[in-house]
Order: sequence, then C-alpha cells, then structure tokens
Amino acid sequence: MNISRTGYAGTLALTGLAPLVWGSTYAITTEFLPADRPLFTALMRALPAGLLLLAVTRKLPQREWIWKAGALGVLNIGAFFPLLFLAAYRLPGGVAAVLGAAAPLIALGLATVALNEKINARKIAAAVIGMAGVALVVLRASAALDTVGVIAGLLGATSMAAGTVMTKRWGRPEGVGPLALTGWQLTAGGIMLLPLALLVEGMPPALTLTNVGGYLFLGLIGTAAAYAIWFRGLAKVNATSVSFLGLLSPVSAAVIGWAALGQALAPLQLLGMAIALGGTLLGQLATAPKAIAVTVTNDGAAQHGSNVKTAA
Repeated sequence: MNISRTGYAGTLALTGLAPLVWGSTYAITTEFLPADRPLFTALMRALPAGLLLLAVTRKLPQREWIWKAGALGVLNIGAFFPLLFLAAYRLPGGVAAVLGAAAPLIALGLATVALNEKINARKIAAAVIGMAGVALVVLRASAALDTVGVIAGLLGATSMAAGTVMTKRWGRPEGVGPLALTGWQLTAGGIMLLPLALLVEGMPPALTLTNVGGYLFLGLIGTAAAYAIWFRGLAKVNATSVSFLGLLSPVSAAVIGWAALGQALAPLQLLGMAIALGGTLLGQLATAPKAIAVTVTNDGAAQHGSNVKTAA
C-alpha cells in the first residue's frame, strides 16, 4: 500500500515533536540541574533511560546489530552529547546553536552518498535559509568565536547528521520497534559516557529533589520518548526531511526562554523564527515524495520500499 502525502505530513508533524522537546534542554539544565556537570548530565540523560527501555522491551541486539547499535549509539548519543556540551561551554549559546543548525546541510551530503538521495538547489537553499533564521534568533552582536568550540560544534552537527543518515540506512531488524532501537543506542552511548564523565568530572554530585526531577524529565521525556519518536520518523520518511526538523529546536528554546524564563524576544528574533520555520517547511517540500511504497509483512511490520510517484 502507499502512504499518502497527508500521512507523510502527519508523520513529519509527530517527528517534529522531538526537536520541540529538545528545545527545553537549556531551560531544564539551567533551572533544575547541578551547574558545571555537562558530562554527568549527558550520562544521566542516556544510560538510565536506555536501561529502562531495555527492561521494558526485553530485546537485545543480535549478530551484526550488536556493532550497528553500538555505532549508532556513539553517533547519536555518546559522541554527540559531549561535543554539544563542549561547544556550549566554549562558545556563546547562539554560536553553538547556529553550528548545530548546520546538521541539515551536512545530512544532505551524507544522504547523497549513503542513501542515494538526490541533492538539489532547493534543498541546499532550505538548509541555508534555516541556518540564517536560527542565526537571527540566537546570535548576539557580542558573540565571540573559539577555535576548539567551533570545531566541537561542527563535529557535533556532523555526528548527529551521520547518526540520522545511518539510522535510516540500516533501519531496524524485523520485529524490533523504535523503543527497543532507542534503548540499544541510549545504553551504548551511556556506557561510552560513563568512564568519560568519571575521568573528567569525578564522582557524581549530591542531588536535590529538584535535580532528580530535572533528570527524570530529561531522561524520560527529553531523551527516551523524544528519541523513540525521532527514530520512528526516520523509519518512515526521508533522512533529509527529518534532519530539517532539527531547526525547530533552537526556535523552541527561544520560545520556552520567553514563556518560562522571562527572556525578551526582539522583533529581529521573531523574524528569525519565521525564517527558520520557512526553511524547515521548504526542506520538507524539497524532499517529500508524493507517496511511499510500504509492504506489510505477515507479522505486521512495515517494510519501506522505493518511492512511488502518483498523480498530483
């Protein structure tokens, strides 16, 4: 059967909830979590949530999926989280966010090689427009550059883009749902982060009830649920379409900062939000097929085939 354009749009809308939730990370971190413990925070986001999903799904990777789950866990979690925090600590938040917004542009190049997705001028324009919009939302005139921070930001964006593309390329084993796949990756990434956090930051800090509540939100909602939604979307739509949705995260962060933290929004920032949203929408229009062929197997799992053109 075919997924209609309406169904495709619905899947994208649901997947877009993930970066909208990720936009709350800054507010949760600054208001609820211990200061100056980025690696411990990354560890607490990943490992407990991963172990919980393993316990719930009761599925472990088999055969070649042992190393595939490990590789995806490193790209999407284990490497991405530390690079993200390193960029955030060494750069003004606006600069770090703009570097992160380069992920759709990087994903375009990677998807061309790994997924044979065609690149065109409209996709590139959408990525550049999205980055420009994010820049208007988050950049300040006083923003300064740091070489290590810039490299970390670009490597973090590359890691996230590569994880998105390879998750799409490898798909999921038959009978394995997005919750299990998410659990594998979070656990693998968390295991990588555990020695790194202990080596760099030492023993965990004493936690208050406020800290525990913040970690529960980040782990359950901002990580386990959000990544499961993200990977579910990747199984159904183009990798480049999903990568453009990441532009919603800094827009969400700005709105949450205004609504929850009393941060002002200047007219230029509002213009930037509109431009970023326009880039996201253009990215979907440039990448979405008219329909997608889906074969339903005997066990009910949907296997996605090649794009099918239908009459407009």
